Parts: sequence; C-alpha cells; structure tokens
Amino acid sequence: MRQVVGAGWAGSWLVIDCRHEQRLPHPEALAGLVVTGSPHSVTDREPWVLSGEAYLRGVVEMGLPVLGVCFGHQMLAQALGGRVERNPRGREIGTVELTLQADDPLFRNEERPYWVNMSHLDSVVERPPNAELLGATKLDPHAALRFAERAWGVQFHPEFDREIIGHYAIRRSEALIEEGLDPQAVTEAAMDAPAGARVLRRFVERLVS
Repeated sequence: MRQVVGAGWAGSWLVIDCRHEQRLPHPEALAGLVVTGSPHSVTDREPWVLSGEAYLRGVVEMGLPVLGVCFGHQMLAQALGGRVERNPRGREIGTVELTLQADDPLFRNEERPYWVNMSHLDSVVERPPNAELLGATKLDPHAALRFAERAWGVQFHPEFDREIIGHYAIRRSEALIEEGLDPQAVTEAAMDAPAGARVLRRFVERLVS
C-alpha cells in the first residue's frame, strides 16, 4: 500500500492487526482508514471479525474516510447491513475489466477499459441499504461500492501488479486446477493495473485536500 501511495501521503502510517488488538484506535486519532485484504473469510464470523465490524460501523457513522480492499470491502459491507458469501460465480483471480456503473471522485471514466487485479473467493452478494454501485466485473456484480459519503469498498487490489498476480496464481495452482482454471494462463494474462492503483491514490489525496 505504501509503495503505491508513494509521495501522496507524507503523514505517519499506523498498521493495526485487528485479530490481536484489544483496543482499536479512536477514529478522531486517524486521518483515514484503509481496511486491507486478509487470508481469512468474513463468513467465518470469528470474534475479531464481529468486533472489527462494530468498529467500522462507528467509524463510518463518525464520517472518517474509509477504503475497504478485498476482505476490507466485504467487512465494510457486512458491517453496514450487506451480505457476504462464497462467490456463486466462482473464484476470481487475475487481471479483469471493471465496468464503471456511476461517476465517483475515486474513478475516472476516461481511463476505460478499467483494468484491475483480483484474487478472491468470497463476494458481497447483497449490498447494504443505500450503498451505491460504482463498478462490476464479469464475476462480481458488486466489485466497487460507495457505502457512505466518505466510505468506499473495492473488491480488487489496488496494490497488486502483474508480478503479484502471477505469484498468487502459482501459489494457488493446485486449487485453481481443481476448479477448472489454468494458473499459467492467469499468469501470462496478468498486467499491471495503474487505473486500479490510482483509486487508492485518489482516496489518500482526499485526506490531504
């Protein structure tokens, strides 16, 4: 994340692992919050997931700028009244096209086709009340959502480039083959996705504007 943001953020970074933190920081102590990906599943409903969702509800209500990424996107959706399940369309991995559904400050229509990098099994199958649909992919109809005035979620990974996607495909090659996917083809088709990366940068720019 820091490498993608680069010079766009000159402030300090606070890395929090909510699996182990007993007390999460008060929102007033933060300029913004990025909820990242995780190997865990929101659907497991572990205690730390439930407490994290309660924290996110409070954060959004207070108006702190929040961006959820992959697991973070799903966690925000579940916290705010949506529903997350195993994606009925199957695993989505690789560089895919995001179809923009609405205008939003984090996205730019002129950047179409909007390529993004994905790796997920779960999806937001029902978005929260009043959440605005911003973008969809072939396998995920809720790939980008705006949950509130200052809260967004994206199923894709702004921090992933083609090398990272290739690494994920090879590491998960056995599972991909069992699911009828070709890890080598995923690797060869992978691209850097600068349009997706700029979503993260634009979010950070809003913290300092």
